[in-house]
Amino acid sequence: MQLKRIAYTLCFSAGTVLLSGMVAFAQAPGSPQQPSMPQQQTPSSSTAGNPGAGSGAYPSTAPTSQDFAEKAFVSKALEGGEAEVQLGQLAQDKSQSNDVKQFAQKMVNDHSQMADKWLKPVAKQLEVPEPKGPSKKDKKEIAKLQGLSGADFDREYITMMVKDHQQDLKEFKNEADAAQDQNVKQIAQQGSNIIAKHLQLIEQIAKAHNVDVGGSEMSSSK
Repeated sequence: MQLKRIAYTLCFSAGTVLLSGMVAFAQAPGSPQQPSMPQQQTPSSSTAGNPGAGSGAYPSTAPTSQDFAEKAFVSKALEGGEAEVQLGQLAQDKSQSNDVKQFAQKMVNDHSQMADKWLKPVAKQLEVPEPKGPSKKDKKEIAKLQGLSGADFDREYITMMVKDHQQDLKEFKNEADAAQDQNVKQIAQQGSNIIAKHLQLIEQIAKAHNVDVGGSEMSSSK
């Protein structure tokens, strides 16, 4: 009986020592550890909801001030061209002078071609909506001329044409120098040449009709 107790005590002690040794080994430096699960990253507030943020998938294409300026030029040129066509048609009906009528017909032809061949295709390319007719300022000029006739009409039409073409020539030349879009630059350059010829012609008509356009600068001096 005493021998059984001694044997049991020895076996228990040996087991305790063995278990202690295993625990000590597991806690010893350099012992292999169970790999931890990778933590799932939570999208930050700067990228959440924007799959391309920080990846270059959606590069910035915000329009610049230069883009707005070129679009505004094309839109205004279309408006001005439409006004020239309507004023020319009105002059053909109301003028009593052959040279004024011939000039008016040239305005209808040239500005219609400029719009159809140059301005409208570029406007479509730049996603510029076509204006719904002349500007408010040009509409007022058209309304003013509709109330005139004879020599009064000719005088007012000639004066308008000189001033309008002086302003148009200045704007087209500025755009030809400043435009970065090559199509816009080209129509500005070509348009400048045509407008300069128009200005020279209407200034000659103004002299023939003794119309004082007040501060008019001859196209040859530009």
